Amino acid sequence: MLGRVEGKVVVVTGAGRGIGRGEALEFARHGARVVVNDYGADRDGTGRRSEVAEAVVEEIRSAGGAAVANADDISDWDGARNLIDSAISEFGRLDVLVNNAGILRDRTVANMSIEEWDDVIRVHLRGTFATLRHSAAYWKDLAKSGTAPDARVINTSSGSGLFGNPGQSNYGAAKAGIASLTIIAAQELARYGVRVNAIAPTGLTRMTEDRPVAAAAKALRDSGSKEFIPLDPDNVAPMVVWLASEAAKDVTGRVFLVSGGSVSVAEPWARGPAEDKGARWEVEELDGVIPGLLAKARDNVQLKKVG
Repeated sequence: MLGRVEGKVVVVTGAGRGIGRGEALEFARHGARVVVNDYGADRDGTGRRSEVAEAVVEEIRSAGGAAVANADDISDWDGARNLIDSAISEFGRLDVLVNNAGILRDRTVANMSIEEWDDVIRVHLRGTFATLRHSAAYWKDLAKSGTAPDARVINTSSGSGLFGNPGQSNYGAAKAGIASLTIIAAQELARYGVRVNAIAPTGLTRMTEDRPVAAAAKALRDSGSKEFIPLDPDNVAPMVVWLASEAAKDVTGRVFLVSGGSVSVAEPWARGPAEDKGARWEVEELDGVIPGLLAKARDNVQLKKVG
């Protein structure tokens, strides 16, 4: 055990596979007691297998760590409450919440069904809110009782939400919402001793393994090679554990892009070129204003890709 989060109680959602699994294992290696949550669903949200979370718990325990499995549906209000309550009842408290659970239902806007939209928004955005809400209430009550929490929340956004990706309007909207939720929650919960950040990770998971960019990485991983694999999902975990540690006590309201050996700070929306007439614009007047402002503005990140 390495001790960077020694004794802390950590809930990791979507921890049965991929990035979440790597996070749970890394927390345990650094001395945390981990609640491994995974509904056990397939990539599209169908099916359910509780043994997915149990396998990760067994791996942690075999290495000398402490962990319990939880298969609650975090997008269900009562399920999210039960998950947070189970951490407190099992280990006596809650110090860190890592929201990672998600599903995919990719489709272009013109072809997407309302069910495909709702299901993805429900798991990603509602699920992140639900666990955050129940955790926040616990920490608020703790602070009001005179015991100041030193708590952390690490949410999972995505480059699809920050920069856009065709075919993922539901997923991207949910992930953009998670980034905004992170910033707002950081402002609201600072008074209770809670720091809230997010990551936008890249890794070879069930969400991405069928994409062309992942083919070479998958082949390298499956070969058992010891070569560094930038898309290995385990590369994300150190940043998440760092955000949960004492070293990050002054970091809040930030979104970090994490990929391979790269970590960068996502810079939020900013007010770009502007022109103020000091009075109401006429529609015709804007013909000579907006093109000039756009000429001075930075390009949209994905403009070349979709234009």
